[in-house]
Amino acid sequence: MTARAALAARCTGYKVAGLQPPLPLNGWPSQPMAASAGAMGMGGQLSAKAASKCQIAWLPRCAMARNYSSSSCPEPAPGWPAPPGNARHFLAVDDYSKEELFAVLAKATDVKKKLLSGDTAYQPFNGLTMAMIFTKPSMRTRVSFETGFFKLGGHAIYLDPNSIQIGKREETRDIARVLASYNDVIMARLFDHKDMLDLAAYSSVPVVNGLTDYNHPCQLVADALTVREHVGRLEGVKWVYVGDGNNVLTSHLELASVVPMEIVCCCPKGFEPAVEPLARAQQKGISKITVSHDLMDAVKGADVVYTDVWASMGQKDEAEARESLFRPFQVTADVMAAAGPQCKFLHCLPAERGREVTDEVCEAPSSLIFPQAENRMHAQNAILMHCLDKF
Repeated sequence: MTARAALAARCTGYKVAGLQPPLPLNGWPSQPMAASAGAMGMGGQLSAKAASKCQIAWLPRCAMARNYSSSSCPEPAPGWPAPPGNARHFLAVDDYSKEELFAVLAKATDVKKKLLSGDTAYQPFNGLTMAMIFTKPSMRTRVSFETGFFKLGGHAIYLDPNSIQIGKREETRDIARVLASYNDVIMARLFDHKDMLDLAAYSSVPVVNGLTDYNHPCQLVADALTVREHVGRLEGVKWVYVGDGNNVLTSHLELASVVPMEIVCCCPKGFEPAVEPLARAQQKGISKITVSHDLMDAVKGADVVYTDVWASMGQKDEAEARESLFRPFQVTADVMAAAGPQCKFLHCLPAERGREVTDEVCEAPSSLIFPQAENRMHAQNAILMHCLDKF
């Protein structure tokens, strides 16, 4: 493998098989490039340590797509754009260490208290603008980001799918550099995770992942905040996710890679979490992570039961076919009773009541779905403050 091919495999986070790299980003040089000494051996071959990391097909994002200040990121060869300074992106929950995550949660709690007290003098985003790119519509993501940024003194600009056809009407790398020249931060809610990585690679300002088909990190930071508030702790909780092994579950695994806890992925057969993020989280050895197909057994002793829709946006044509497979995984009052009186119910919303969860569970005292939704704004404020060095 050439140095360039190995670097592509390490840094893009795209699907690879047998160490074969994906197609390079537009603008990558055609010639081999120098990579960091820690990853490459003589002749541009992967070191044994780096090669062992590449046995998992879905590779983690490297510093090139996260934070250019990292010493592990190789210098760009001729033909690459200049590194965009020290932009601190947030693309996944495990971009944070446990200490960083807990600092973000503490800041979210502090800022939440200020906002709820009516304190309008606290304006850390005064004079700042945020571009919000949406290829995937959302009520909660738009309103929570836009309102939160405004309440702290900033101005958010909404770019709908028709206004900015990312990767179609204009290349992602061009969009990233243009928006970064106008704004202080970019938030994006996209279908394709590759577009998110490309934005981060070419932006000179922080990029915050509002959601992709791969993961949903802001949601899980809000969920972690909610659990800390209402369960009293995050470390050591038993957290049972019920349903489809989708992007929300991937971010559960990212959280479990940072904070020690017990995560049970209770899914119908054939709808388990993606192999690669599951294997990566288990290899971290931080948390106990298991996969179950027995709902009543999985929830015993749970502190949190969490579910999501059975068919996400872009999968609605599969909803009818999934109905019979997922029906045994509906969260009902009996399921919550089996978990125990200490158990809290979470849902990232929107909920399809009567499908993945009953109306009774949504409206029960153990349900935290509305405090959870509110905490999207507070958690995201703290994430933005961390990205913008406003702590």
